[in-house]
Amino acid sequence: MTVHDLVGVGIGPFNLGLAALSAPVPEVDGLFLDEHEEFSWHPGMLIEGTTLQVPFLADLVTMADPTSPYSYLAYLKATGRLYPFYIREDFHPLRAEYDAYCRWVAERVPGLRWGRRVERVEHDGDVYRVSARDMRTGEVEVHLGRRLVLGVGTAPWLPEPLRDLPGPAWHAAEYLPHKEELQTLGHVTVVGSGQSAAEVYLDLLTDADRLGYRVDWVTRSPRFFPMEVTKLTLEMTSPEYARYHHGLPMARRDALAREQRHLYKGISGDLVDAVYDTLYRTGRRGEVPTALLTGVDVSGAEWDAGRREYSLRLHHAESDRTGTRTTRALVLATGYRARVPEFLEPVRDRIRWDARGRYDVALDHSVDVAGREVFVQNAEEHTHSLIAPDLGMGAYRNSVILNAICGREVYPVEEHIAYQEFGLAGSEILSSVGAAR
Repeated sequence: MTVHDLVGVGIGPFNLGLAALSAPVPEVDGLFLDEHEEFSWHPGMLIEGTTLQVPFLADLVTMADPTSPYSYLAYLKATGRLYPFYIREDFHPLRAEYDAYCRWVAERVPGLRWGRRVERVEHDGDVYRVSARDMRTGEVEVHLGRRLVLGVGTAPWLPEPLRDLPGPAWHAAEYLPHKEELQTLGHVTVVGSGQSAAEVYLDLLTDADRLGYRVDWVTRSPRFFPMEVTKLTLEMTSPEYARYHHGLPMARRDALAREQRHLYKGISGDLVDAVYDTLYRTGRRGEVPTALLTGVDVSGAEWDAGRREYSLRLHHAESDRTGTRTTRALVLATGYRARVPEFLEPVRDRIRWDARGRYDVALDHSVDVAGREVFVQNAEEHTHSLIAPDLGMGAYRNSVILNAICGREVYPVEEHIAYQEFGLAGSEILSSVGAAR
């Protein structure tokens, strides 16, 4: 059997980028497996007119190799949309067009196998045996690889009180397939704090007056936080900050993950303004059929089958008051969480784990005890901070992974790009508690 240099599990933007960047590297024979029949990037959230929160340079390859034939600009040129994109004068691609770009790359990069669900990974000698079921035939294939790159992505997450609800309630990841049904139910409540919640709310609000339904938005955040995109803050998506954050104690990293959420999980400022402008325009025709509740946590939801409505239990943190509201449907924009796939169980002892049972991710994104055998994509937010889910840092991470696999600099990695210093690495350290006298 062919022994591949690496087997990638999951083909989202990050592993697709790795496939594109590894394709021209002669010493890397990569095979990438995904259970879906084709590439699809958050299909339930490809709302008309929505854009990425990062510019087009944050494509699959450009920040590692601007000359790559798999760049976003190469896609625009091949599809005859380069000049229209230039005239548009907006660096942020439409989300649907980014999805189309990734599909375009997926049709051209070698080594992708679709419709293969990985069910088991074992280690045999110096190779990993990856058992994958062909979703069309039901047959199990075995693929051998010297290394694994896990790009299984994050899964939609629901808080405990909002799981397995019996009435119409869907995670935002399933929004578009259920949009028309939601608009017929008379009253929809969006629960969540970030970009997805804002996009769903605005999309529903736009037609609420015309179609005669009500849409509310409930968030436990004390306000509608805009994502901070000032330039010095953006320097935190840098190799320097990744090294600094990785070197902090685990407890401090976990605390920063909570404190820094608005840096990358907030709402784009333009979208916040668009929500207000839509409310203002609708308000000219009379009362707006909506309510926006901040600082409110949904602690429970009870479905009344007879009345066909939910009774939501609400808690307002600042005033410590509780209350109830009714709604006929829920869209739960409550985020995504990284997960450890079950197929890793046979090789669990070959992977490093931290005290909380998460991957203990090295600076080069490897997680195996041997080093440089098993790598993760977007499962290292607890070690590498906000660069983990950032599309713009995908090419950087893939450069680091490929350089580690090949033992040479395949793609140059800019080690120092920030003007600011993180910590006191460049200073004379006097004391951890105070200056020495």
